[in-house]
Amino acid sequence: MTHLEAATKVALLYAALMFLWALLLGTMKYVQTERSPEHRAHAYTDIAHRAALLYSFALLLVAVFVHLSWWRPWINLAAASAMALYFASAVAGYTWHGWRRDTENQFSPPTTGLRRFMASLIAVEIGAGLVLTAGFVEGQFDH
Repeated sequence: MTHLEAATKVALLYAALMFLWALLLGTMKYVQTERSPEHRAHAYTDIAHRAALLYSFALLLVAVFVHLSWWRPWINLAAASAMALYFASAVAGYTWHGWRRDTENQFSPPTTGLRRFMASLIAVEIGAGLVLTAGFVEGQFDH
């Protein structure tokens, strides 16, 4: 059995949970497609499904960076957790709109809360991505 640090295991768990969420969203998408006169799921159900699939694979990449990083495990886990939290928050928002069928564009009209969320999402995802990338570079190229 391959030994993995706890931070890597948690990051892989995030990927697995996001993948399972994507599979469930695929079922939601299918049901909406079957019940729709146009045979189409709501736009945000489709977005949620695709985003969850993409985020699950992004979280696999995050887990690899966590595993190969030079930083202390708690730093890697904090960065991976921050990314997973924002990925999940985005998918949850898309799922909510798809379930409620309340909008075709969550940015129309834009709200202050959504703008703040998006600004924090950008900062956290890029910041955590930079932390993990720097830890990977430090661990794999400088030592």
